[in-house]
Amino acid sequence: MPTNHSDSPGESSLIQHLIELRSRLLRSIAVVLLVFICLYPFANDMYTLLAQPLLSQLPENATMIATDVTSPFMAPLKLSLLVALLIALPYVFYQVWAFVAPGLYRHERRLIFPLIVSSVVLFYLGLLFAYYLVFPMVLGFFTSIAPEGVSVMTDITSYLDFVLKMFLAFGLVFEVPIVTVVLIYSGLVTVQQLVDKRPYIIVGAFVIGMLLTPPDVFSQTMLAVPMWLLFELGLLVARLIPARTKPEAETVKEDSR
Repeated sequence: MPTNHSDSPGESSLIQHLIELRSRLLRSIAVVLLVFICLYPFANDMYTLLAQPLLSQLPENATMIATDVTSPFMAPLKLSLLVALLIALPYVFYQVWAFVAPGLYRHERRLIFPLIVSSVVLFYLGLLFAYYLVFPMVLGFFTSIAPEGVSVMTDITSYLDFVLKMFLAFGLVFEVPIVTVVLIYSGLVTVQQLVDKRPYIIVGAFVIGMLLTPPDVFSQTMLAVPMWLLFELGLLVARLIPARTKPEAETVKEDSR
């Protein structure tokens, strides 16, 4: 009597990949939650540290305020969760790498792994650049132009939303070298094509700076200039990477598990 097999090899492989994806996703969430639990007792201290660039610019006896009843609880909670995600980011990216690596050729692994590590480092550098260089200048400018008789007392939730937006903008901008290298390595563009379009890219950097930052020339310039310089860094790195060739000897992808 013939036997019907409901699962084909392709379906079985897909199910195994989905199970592995779920496992790695759950591990990443578990690590983020574990870090969050460890950080939450220090939530108020972390918010005070985050608010320091503004507090140092406020007039004497001026403070931040909470206009919503839940703000004193929700703002530090939200900050703790985001800091936990940032701390766990290397582990999350490792899980992504471990999932996709078996499907890559050897030469692709040699390129992509350094790019993943570099993207994490550059994102952190973008946050540090915003906190230590951009915030003091921008917040000092805004607090100094307040009309006479107006007390600057920023709401803690509004301030958190502002700095998170700035952090995200500068973190993403610092990924420009990675994007440049990937575009060139994938063959979508060449180094010479990007060099020829440099004037348009510089103008585009200032347009992006205008859209992603507050309407002041300081923050716009401090976003646009690093974006341009990081683009030049990406071009330099791309020139050092051998051109991509079609894999001939590596017709069978190695299993790195």
